[in-house]
Formats: sequence, C-alpha cells, structure tokens
Amino acid sequence: MKRVYNFSAGPAVLPEEVLKEAADEMMDYKGSGMSVMEMSHRSKVYDNIIKEAEADLRELMNIPDNYKVLFLQGGASQFFAEVPMNMMKNKKAGYIVTGQWAKKAYQEAKIFGEAVELASSADKTFSYIPDCSDLAITDDMDYVYICENNTIYGTKYKELPNTKGKDLVADVSSCFLSEPVDVSKYAVIYGGVQKNVGPAGCVIAIIREDLITDEVLPGTPTMLKWKVQADADSLYNTPPCYTIYICGKVFKWLKKMGGLEAMKKLNEKKAAILYDYLDESKLFKGTVEKESRSLMNVPFVTGNEELDAKFVKEAKEAGFENLKGHRTVGGMRASIYNAMPIEGVEALVKFMKEFESKNLKENA
Repeated sequence: MKRVYNFSAGPAVLPEEVLKEAADEMMDYKGSGMSVMEMSHRSKVYDNIIKEAEADLRELMNIPDNYKVLFLQGGASQFFAEVPMNMMKNKKAGYIVTGQWAKKAYQEAKIFGEAVELASSADKTFSYIPDCSDLAITDDMDYVYICENNTIYGTKYKELPNTKGKDLVADVSSCFLSEPVDVSKYAVIYGGVQKNVGPAGCVIAIIREDLITDEVLPGTPTMLKWKVQADADSLYNTPPCYTIYICGKVFKWLKKMGGLEAMKKLNEKKAAILYDYLDESKLFKGTVEKESRSLMNVPFVTGNEELDAKFVKEAKEAGFENLKGHRTVGGMRASIYNAMPIEGVEALVKFMKEFESKNLKENA
C-alpha cells in the first residue's frame, strides 16, 4: 500500500526509516527474544535504550552538564501544572499568551498562584508574536513562560523574550529538534514528543539542576515532583518504554541527517516552497504575519468556507491527509515537521496550484 503524505499536527509523520527499523525489531529486539513493548524497564537491555536515547539527545542539542533530561508521562498538558508546582516559590509568574496551549498553561498556573498575562496576541486571533523586548516583569515573579511554536496558529518566536533575568520556561512541543537551540538560555525547555520526535505518550523535559529541589508546592503528587523523577533517572515508575525507544531511533536518524543545523536548512527550504506559493497565490493566503511564521505549522485559507471544505476533501482523495485546520481557526493547516519529505511539500503545492487554476476558472 502506498503511504499518504500526512500533514497532521500530531500525532504526526515519522521517518520511514525509523518505522521500518522498528518493524524489523518488533518480535525480537537485538537477540533478546522479545519486543521492546514486552521487556522490563528494569532490564539491562532497556536501561541501555533509555541511556543511549538521552546521550544522543544531549549530543544533538548540546545540552550543558548542569541540565537534567527527563522522559515523563502526561504529555505537555500535564506539564502545564508541573511547572508551577515545582517552580512557583513566590506564587507568581508571568505568561505570554500566543495561542491555545499558552493560554491553557496560563489558566492552569492560576490554580496554583498569581499568573500574570505579560503580553498576548489574542487581539488578532494569535496571528503574530507580540513585542517581548520590555515586558512588565516584576522582581517577585518566579519565571516567565512561553509556548515557542504555536501549532494551531502557525507562529514562532524568532527572538526569545527579554525576561529581565527571570527564568524562562518554554513549551517547544511542535518545534522540538527542528533547529539548533541554546539550552542555556532556558531554565526549562520541554515538549510532548508526538509532533516532531516520536509517538504519543511522552514529554521530554530539560531542566536546569538548581530548579530540581524538594521545595515544591504543598499537595504536589509524588509522581509530579521533578526531584523524584530526576533521582530515579526517569525510572521512578514504568516509563513510556516504547515511545522512548522510538524517540531514540529518531535521535539517531537526526544525527545521520547531519544534526539540527542540517534540519534547520531543510526545514527552511520546505517552508519556503509553501510560503512562496501562498504569497503569490490568488486563491490561497497564509493567516500569519510574515515575521512570525512557523517553519513547522502553516495555516492557510481561501476565504470561502465551502471552498476550504472542497479543498480538504479533494486533497484527501489525492493522498494528502489531515489538512483540515483547527476548529478555532478554520481553513487548512499543513504541518511539515522534520520527517515530512521535501517531495511531500512539493506535491502539495503542485496540487494546490491545480486546484487554484480549476476553481478560479469555475468562479470567473
């Protein structure tokens, strides 16, 4: 069966090479006589898998020695609560609201203390990243929080906020490993893996060690204490074993592809093919301000809901899956993560050009 071009925002496309390798090892992982799905997380074989995955991730991201890498359950949405539980010593933090996930994190933080909205782009349906050069950050704030790439709205910070010395926490779920980052600029950098790294079921958190302490908010569940997880090297309880195993394979694939510098170049090339067409199209238009555009998620519309629906239907029939936009934005969205081949973007643009030509004639 021919594989479709999958533009889903998450769970999303994975490298074919990784899927084939995992298929080959499904019944017998490296002579163990069993699948990774079946083996004990306390076994030497699995211990090697998780340790190698961490070592490869550290190499890819050039993670400093004073940062812990945790492979956790609960996804990014659970982590919205873990951040204030583990970091809100003064019970106050600043949030920059640039989309649905930043907003949910902000609302979650309100449960635990005073969450202050420092800036927002809600006034224009989150179609841009606000100016974060001089935010009203106060001395008593424990941290400043951002969602760095907004999956639904297709925006991305090109410059990190000026946090005025406060710790920066970033949800990077949909831009994880898409380009090099300077980890030392963040106190916490984390993301659900199901968009750009692996199958659903795991959040990877990279946390500066001085933030991992016993000083957490009263009532914080044991499982959600970073120190408990860090002291146990992510093995306090059974971790999402198979997801971590696949993530490890993706890390090796990324290294083979040339690392994050090479991925950034490839991602810029892929995004340019789609954005250049959207900028010249008479039918389709992008919904994001140019300087805030994401390389990973590209929302676009025709301006006519019926035509949008027709496009999504015909695109699906032509082998382009999951192009329907999020219900809060409408229209279409193409998520073009690391594993989306450049041929997929070229084929999509070719299809869009044919659709445009046909439908402009019909409506002339």
